[in-house]
Amino acid sequence: MGWPTFLVIGAAKAGTSSLHEYLSEHPDVFLPERKEPNFFAFDGRSPSFSGPGDDDGINRHSVVDVDQYTALFDGAGDVRASGEASPLYLYDERAPHRIAARLPEARLIVLLRDPVSRGYASWLHKRRDGVEPCRDFVEGLAREPERIAAGWEFIWHYRRAGRYAAQLERYFDVFPAKQIQIHLTDDLESDPIGVMRSIFEFIGVDPSFEPDVSQRYNPSGVPKSRALHQLLVGAQLPRRVARRLLSRDRRDRIFRALVRRNLSKPSLPPEVRARLADQEEPEIGRLEALIDRDLTSWRR
Repeated sequence: MGWPTFLVIGAAKAGTSSLHEYLSEHPDVFLPERKEPNFFAFDGRSPSFSGPGDDDGINRHSVVDVDQYTALFDGAGDVRASGEASPLYLYDERAPHRIAARLPEARLIVLLRDPVSRGYASWLHKRRDGVEPCRDFVEGLAREPERIAAGWEFIWHYRRAGRYAAQLERYFDVFPAKQIQIHLTDDLESDPIGVMRSIFEFIGVDPSFEPDVSQRYNPSGVPKSRALHQLLVGAQLPRRVARRLLSRDRRDRIFRALVRRNLSKPSLPPEVRARLADQEEPEIGRLEALIDRDLTSWRR
């Protein structure tokens, strides 16, 4: 097929990893195993972010060559829909026009999570990976402007990346509204099958198919044991042994379960959450008007 027919464009830490897996279960949908190629954010320009871990992460793994990008879809065969998930697309200012230039008919899927929880999950994600030096989320927020100025990649933009209205307006400026489908993370958590039916219909495949939505993917949290976390996600020997003994699906489920059990997720103090939600009120109100959704739950 060469090019995808749909894109999951964001937002980061809003459930896009789970959505990627649920979509890939459909027999008439193809997604490359490689999540977040980020092609339309860079399109020929190699990223050079300078934050901790950025060289081994987004700088190394983003696909910037057009032939390498289209090769990701070589295995699509005759499926009705193919796509990829790169949450950077929603946030990056240049991505909408680049997508429109190459994929003017593409279907665009958006997941939005309340901005405080999304930012907190990003901070926990970086704490999980051992690269966030701030042991307090509020301190991480305070250091955000200097990090942005220093060229740290977008997942470090805990507050700014959650201001969705301007991001969506850029897409509405270049795509018809009928090509953009927006869901809330709350929707995916409370009615995952209903959300998936809506998305399957939107991308043109059988909406009656029900994926296994019992798993959650790419959880954030602070490892109870840093050594165990590194063994599970970084070391190659355990995975090589597991490959000899277990099927891929069984192996992945076991490793995901072990990683999840080793993560703790400290709660954001209610008074901090309330204060941050108050600060985001103008942005929440602006988004409500734009997408015609009641976002009262985001204010709590």
